[in-house]
Amino acid sequence: MKVIPIAFDSFGVRSMATFVETDNLKVLIDGAAALGPNRYGLKPTKEEYEALELSKKQIIEIGKKADVLIVTHYHYDHHPYPDDDKLYSIFKGKKVFAKDINKDINPSGKKRGKIFESKIKNISNLEFVDGKSFDFGKTHIEFSPAVWHGDVGSKVGKVIMVFIKEKKSFLFGSDAQSLADPKALEWAIEKNPDIAIIDGYPTIFVGWKMSEKNFLASKENLKAFLNETKVKEIILDHHIVRDLNYKEKMKDVFDAAKEKKKNILTAAEFLGLDNFFLEAWRREIKDGIRKVNVKEYFEKLKEKIKKEIG
Repeated sequence: MKVIPIAFDSFGVRSMATFVETDNLKVLIDGAAALGPNRYGLKPTKEEYEALELSKKQIIEIGKKADVLIVTHYHYDHHPYPDDDKLYSIFKGKKVFAKDINKDINPSGKKRGKIFESKIKNISNLEFVDGKSFDFGKTHIEFSPAVWHGDVGSKVGKVIMVFIKEKKSFLFGSDAQSLADPKALEWAIEKNPDIAIIDGYPTIFVGWKMSEKNFLASKENLKAFLNETKVKEIILDHHIVRDLNYKEKMKDVFDAAKEKKKNILTAAEFLGLDNFFLEAWRREIKDGIRKVNVKEYFEKLKEKIKKEIG
C-alpha cells in the first residue's frame, strides 16, 4: 500500500488531499484545497495563491488516476467550491463515497453537501457512506460513523474517518483534530492501523476560541492512540501547523511517540521535504522578512509524488 500526501498545510495550502494505492485500487481522499481568508488580520499572500493553483493542478492530475474518490465532509478545503468546475471534473465517471448530507450534519454542511450532490449526481456514482464498509477485491474500505469535527459539540459539525486495509492498513482521521471526540478515538483504536493521517488540534486558538481543558484532553486522546495501537507513523498536519509553536505545545505527545519508537511527521516531512507553512508565515512574507520560492518548492513536491505514483 502506498499513502501519498498530495496537498497539505505543510505544502502551503489548507488541504488534506491524500492518494492511496493498493494492488488493485487507487483512492483519492478529500481532493480539494483552499486558503485561510484571514490570518493575523491579513489576507492571503500572492505566494499562497500561487501555491493554491499549483495544488489544484496536482489534485486534478492525480484525481484522474483514481478509481474511487472520497469526501469526508463539506468544508471547501475538503471538497470543491461550487464554481470550481475544473476540480469537479475529477468526479466524472468515478465511484464517489461521501459524508451523508441527511443525518449527523449541521445546516451549513447540509447546504454545501446538497450543492455537491447536485454537481456530481449525474456524472458519477455517488453513495453516502457513514458507518458503511466495502470490499474491492483484496482492498477493504471502511467509514466511521459521523464524529465531531474536533471537540464534542463543535459548531462546525461532524466528519467521517476512513480506514483502508490490504496487506497493511491506513487510517485517515479527517478533521477530527487529534481525535478530540472520544468516539473518534474509540474507532481509531479499534481499527488499529499501521499508518495514520491525523488532523492536529488547532493550538493557535487555545485560550481563545478553544479551551485549555479540551486541548489537554485531545493530547491525552492522541497519546492513547499512540499507546494502544500498532501505528508506526502518524502524519500530523492541517489545523495544527498553522501555529509555528505547535511542537512546543505538543512536546509531551512527541515525547510519548519517541518513547514508543514511533514517528510523528508533517506531510512534508513524510515526503522528505522542508515544511512550507505559508499561512503561518503570512506576516513574515507580507513584511518581507521571509522570502519563498513557490515554483521551486512545487517542482520538488511534484517530483516526490511522481516518484511514488509514476
